[in-house]
Amino acid sequence: MADAELEAIRQARLRELQARAGGPSVGSAKSSEEETEQKRQQEETRQNLLIQILDNDARERLARISMVKEEKARAVEDLLIRMAQTGQLRGKVGESQLIDLLEQINQQKKPETRIVYNRRNDYDDSEEDYYNI
Repeated sequence: MADAELEAIRQARLRELQARAGGPSVGSAKSSEEETEQKRQQEETRQNLLIQILDNDARERLARISMVKEEKARAVEDLLIRMAQTGQLRGKVGESQLIDLLEQINQQKKPETRIVYNRRNDYDDSEEDYYNI
């Protein structure tokens, strides 16, 4: 990854951390317009980072995943951004690398399926009263 790209990622991360640290305090409340503008800027920065990290095929696949499972796509995006910020990514992530990453995430988060049968006991003590006439 080029130095300019890494610097852009670092700057975006720094802005994100500053936004979290300097969040709305009790004494000063931000207007809803400022909050929505800030969220829009954060999302735009996030998308720019993903454009730098992913190639076209991988971005298309991630977009298709987000149509079906938005929270899963968001988690993958977060993971990719963290990996880029820590220097774990050497270049742009291709579609095959994204598929491998998705498979690893699926293996980690597979819910354990359990089937529990609650059977009623057909025998009831109160039935004896009916048969003893």
